[in-house]
Amino acid sequence: MNGKQLKNSILQWAIQGKLVPQDTNDEPASVLLERIREEKARLVKEKKIKKDKNESIIYRGEDNSYYEKFLATGVVKCIDEEIPFEIPSSWEWTRISSIFQLNPRVEANDNMLAAFIPMEAISAVYGSDYHYYERKWKEIKSGFTQFADGDIAFAKITPCFQNRKSAVFSNLPNGIGAGTTELKVLRPYGETINRFYTLYFLESPYFIDEATFKGTANQQRIVVGYLENKLFPLPPIEEQCRIAGKIAEVLPIADRYGKTQTKLDNLNVELKNILKKSVLQEAIQGKLVPQIEAEGTAQELLEQIQQEKQKLAKEGKLKKSALNDSIIFKGDDNKYWEKIGKEVCCIDDEMPFEIPETWAWVRLNDICSYIQRGKSPKYSLIRKYPVIAQKCNQWSGFSIDKAQFIEPSTLMSYSEERLLQDGDLMWNSTGLGTLGRMAIYRSSLNPYGIAVADSHVTVIRALKQFVLPKYLYYYFSSNTVQSVIEDKADGSTKQKELSTATIKSYILPLPPFAEQQRIVAKVEELASIMSRQMAK
Repeated sequence: MNGKQLKNSILQWAIQGKLVPQDTNDEPASVLLERIREEKARLVKEKKIKKDKNESIIYRGEDNSYYEKFLATGVVKCIDEEIPFEIPSSWEWTRISSIFQLNPRVEANDNMLAAFIPMEAISAVYGSDYHYYERKWKEIKSGFTQFADGDIAFAKITPCFQNRKSAVFSNLPNGIGAGTTELKVLRPYGETINRFYTLYFLESPYFIDEATFKGTANQQRIVVGYLENKLFPLPPIEEQCRIAGKIAEVLPIADRYGKTQTKLDNLNVELKNILKKSVLQEAIQGKLVPQIEAEGTAQELLEQIQQEKQKLAKEGKLKKSALNDSIIFKGDDNKYWEKIGKEVCCIDDEMPFEIPETWAWVRLNDICSYIQRGKSPKYSLIRKYPVIAQKCNQWSGFSIDKAQFIEPSTLMSYSEERLLQDGDLMWNSTGLGTLGRMAIYRSSLNPYGIAVADSHVTVIRALKQFVLPKYLYYYFSSNTVQSVIEDKADGSTKQKELSTATIKSYILPLPPFAEQQRIVAKVEELASIMSRQMAK
């Protein structure tokens, strides 16, 4: 449970009568409701408010069902389905419109100083926190929501509503103010209802989570009638004060708990990331699983790869230039050298760590049949052929839901090798923050059958019968690669780019194929264990 969930639980317990004990000496809420009705009648008689045509009384019948009687018409109806939870016997259910003045007006001299409170001046916290600017009343009395000391207000627009922007106003200049039109204001009838109990009700999950809205996606407001018709659990006034006092006492504790829990959650995430990096680093250095002599060597695997590439070149499926593989070896001087054709040069400064004797260092291009960046497509609203872009590639996998779609008529201009295949690595090769992020293409996650990559994604297609895509994925997601990814890229501080030539020349440690399989299995086993442990 995080801090917000704890606060929500506290407020929900409060409005259900579970936060503080009931006291039989308290005057019951039914008597309090009578006093509210008397006060309303007095104000109506003095023509300070209009008669409430929808005023009702909610009571429990002899059959244990809840009924609502409308005073103006005498109509009675059963409202059992509306009652959200049980409350103590000393409490009463009532409608908000029956016990509060809603959006009341303020009468004041034009030259009086008053508080001006825009939305940004109200804090998104549990409780009441706001500041104001002084303005003359004549400057703000029109076109804004009016309020006075003792009024309770809350934001009626999303996301301020869900963020619990609300307040109990007090000590305003001359006791008056006005502010954003996106406020709803409640004013109790005299001292019949504790303001802070009301505030905590307005911040409770019961009030917040059940709200319905109307408007555009960016600006939605609670529907007309939601506030007015909302059922309000009314405790005796003495219990209201005890509840408000207890909440004020425990909210700071909940805040401290929330901060501590957030730190713990962050530590858990950090620890998980550290463990994951450590596991991957051990894996790519040959320290995660033991070497087994019977599994052969990477040198033997490279010979098989070379034979396969020659076969593909003969069949016209691979360019002959792809056969110009490099040979990386350790010299008598204990340094690493690379031979391409007749040229030999020392590459000792490229070696990030030592690897087992059965492994070999290789260039990425030497173990792949295809490495190519996608191209900029002509997009279409026809959802037929998805285009995998940077946002589609996440470390958790790729998401077809985030893809745009290519114009169907232009798909003919794509060669067959440009169509994504199972096991293709899709590497984000431009940007900042997204650079180097990778996912593995799975056709089973693509209901459209065909997909291509856009120009910001480089497709890496390994010779899968010799090199596991998942092994390559773990290597490229390791700290060895990711910690220096931007250093290898070209471009400015605003945009970085990994050229295809840079990607092709990436050096990596290659184990025998059977060992690759065992490494992948062990990484996934440990990842599963870590996830289960972190979830506890």
